[in-house]
Amino acid sequence: MGKIFTEINDAHRTFIQQQHLFFVASAPLAADGHVNLSPKGLDCFRVLSPGLVGYSDMTGSGNETAAHILENQRITFMFCAFDGPPMILRLYGSGQLVLPGTPEWAEYSPQFPLYTGTRQLILARIYAVQTSCGFAVPLYDYKADRDVLHKWADNRGPEGLATYRAEKNQISLDGLPTH
Repeated sequence: MGKIFTEINDAHRTFIQQQHLFFVASAPLAADGHVNLSPKGLDCFRVLSPGLVGYSDMTGSGNETAAHILENQRITFMFCAFDGPPMILRLYGSGQLVLPGTPEWAEYSPQFPLYTGTRQLILARIYAVQTSCGFAVPLYDYKADRDVLHKWADNRGPEGLATYRAEKNQISLDGLPTH
């Protein structure tokens, strides 16, 4: 089962900051709903305090995490060591969407990289941190971040991104609203 902590300590923060990839999991309340698990990169994750984290969420093909947070706030983050000593770290939390133009956006957005395709911030109040061995996680060498998403967003521009989000990011796979 690993060790359980009630907040992010300095060693956890350091481990998180060293990772180039993390995963976000969320799910609707419906028993037949789709569990969402998304990989994230691009240096977008921040530990804001021992009990608060967040990431700059880019426009993508769906917006499942937002829909699930609006319905039930449950969110889990997972970080794996793909180099160095093995470890898996999970953060269990209660999520919140922070949208451009809100007072929360003005408060939190300066702490995140904001790319052309950033559509929102996902924040989470962390109530449990779990570490486990990670002995079976393979070793990989990090080469670089991909620039495809940045180029795609830059080519669309603000109006094109707004149109894309209106067409593709308003309803989850399970029919839940995303905003």
